[in-house]
Amino acid sequence: MSRPDTTRARGQVTTAAAARAHARSVVREQWETAYGTAHEEDLIDLLLVVSELVTNAIRHGDGLAGFEVTPALDGVRIVVRDNSDLVPETAYGSGALPVVHEGNGYGWPLIIRLARDITIVRRRAGGKAISMLVPLRPAHRKRVSDAEQPA
Repeated sequence: MSRPDTTRARGQVTTAAAARAHARSVVREQWETAYGTAHEEDLIDLLLVVSELVTNAIRHGDGLAGFEVTPALDGVRIVVRDNSDLVPETAYGSGALPVVHEGNGYGWPLIIRLARDITIVRRRAGGKAISMLVPLRPAHRKRVSDAEQPA
């Protein structure tokens, strides 16, 4: 892959499920073509981060205003845009889980633990853009033992 292209979702992404499907397709069709099959655990982490970001934009950000996935050498960059200027208090937190379980409050700690290079920028037109890199590693290919190699 000569240059990673930002890949906007085909059609309008309006749900976390659609965003996950798009992110998975970018990994399978672009990242893996360039860098090899991604670790399944890393793909699961990516899908969790996408779910949390898009769900937060819909529930707390006055709606999802954009979703992009860009392949990079060490993972994929996710950008989620919403319509709210408010930055979550926990966005730049430690990643510590809430002490008391109240049914929510786990999203940002999860994101902080699984992603890096998190930035939040207010958009001129209103709302904000949240960007981060979710690391991906190529899965190690199973080595063929000497006994299994053809003679």
